[in-house]
Amino acid sequence: MAVALTIAGSDSIGGAGIQADIKALASMGIHAASVITCITSQNTQKVKDIYPLPIGQIVSQLEAVLEDAEVEVAKTGMLYSAEIAKVVAEHIETRVIPLVVDPVLVAGVGDSLHKKDLVKALKTELIPLSCCVSPNVYEAEVLSGMRISSLNEARKACRSIAKLGAKSVLLKGGHLKGDFVTDLLYYEGEFVEIKAPRVDLKPHGSGCHLSAYIAGYLTQGIGIKEAVIAARGRTEDALEAHYSIGRGLDIIDSLATLQREAQRYQVLVDLKENVERLESMLTRDWVPEVGINFAYALPHARYLEDACALEGRIAWTGGKAVHCGCLAYGSSRHIARVVLTAMKRDQSKRSALNLRFSEMNLKKLKEAGLAIGTFDRSKEPKDVKTMEWGTDSAILRMGKVPDIIYDKGGPGKEAMIRVLGNDPWDVLGKVKDAIALR
Repeated sequence: MAVALTIAGSDSIGGAGIQADIKALASMGIHAASVITCITSQNTQKVKDIYPLPIGQIVSQLEAVLEDAEVEVAKTGMLYSAEIAKVVAEHIETRVIPLVVDPVLVAGVGDSLHKKDLVKALKTELIPLSCCVSPNVYEAEVLSGMRISSLNEARKACRSIAKLGAKSVLLKGGHLKGDFVTDLLYYEGEFVEIKAPRVDLKPHGSGCHLSAYIAGYLTQGIGIKEAVIAARGRTEDALEAHYSIGRGLDIIDSLATLQREAQRYQVLVDLKENVERLESMLTRDWVPEVGINFAYALPHARYLEDACALEGRIAWTGGKAVHCGCLAYGSSRHIARVVLTAMKRDQSKRSALNLRFSEMNLKKLKEAGLAIGTFDRSKEPKDVKTMEWGTDSAILRMGKVPDIIYDKGGPGKEAMIRVLGNDPWDVLGKVKDAIALR
């Protein structure tokens, strides 16, 4: 098994530090060796106390791990003092181990986690050894000596930090204003913007998770740019699956991606069962000319590859409804976009299918007591995806994700009804009620 080494402080509440790193790396199938630098007494509201371990004990831990295991990547978190940072740098440099540096200066609750002499040691001892350094805005300001309140200022700070010797700089943009969080990766003289929806959440340990995931992907042999992007997505999963154990910051779920991926087979099985149920209940007047597709997405899905659907469509042939092709992830570009757009507004709405539009079908759906939204293709702005724009427009107009979203088509576009629900059983329940009406 691949081994990554985390060098950080112990968090007694278990949301950050060594505890977060071990959980994050384990979720990727990587063995996490650890060196504890400090023992903190903290919870979701405050840091009560910090006890830095004696240097001799930290050296002993480093030597015990490095003389026995083949460490492929190391990462640092809370180092606390220049003395600790220097001894860590000496051991990493000697063994030429790829290093991810999370320059931890303050806890999520705002309390300091370092002595004043740490910053200079980070700049002169550790960052020059790093393949990636991942500061938040405050940490980047301290390391660069610049004020950061915009993306342009963030870019300047990244270049400044890179001059310290870092192979790449990931400046986390969570503390910058905007509807989206924009992280900046500066690598090989170029910038990559990594955007994510802003989550209404005050998390504990998100920076620890992100740097641990980066280290994990590097351990798997992935390049820096790809590792950072993948780690950011994994952190999004963890943030979305947060939970609360105290009265302060929320804990993010280290296992979220693993738990989601474990559901891939069951989602496919559930959708297959309901495709067959749908075929048995359909009549000709509900099947559109382009056919029917049926999608079911994984929890916290963000990409088309996270939604399972038919590779072909359900068509009317030989006097019955028959599906063409197998079920596969990423096979739909139409109904999957409806689901993913709905999930941005309501994570529970993970399934949808499309049906033939007619005034009679629409009337039956209304009579079945379903909430119905619509959009007008003629009002579609340029340079947008129709299903994303149309679905979101209908949701915003309704103030919630409706059961039904329809449009009356346009030039070369068939009018269509889409049924949305929590899962395939929920969707088929709505369809069945409408089909049963005479």
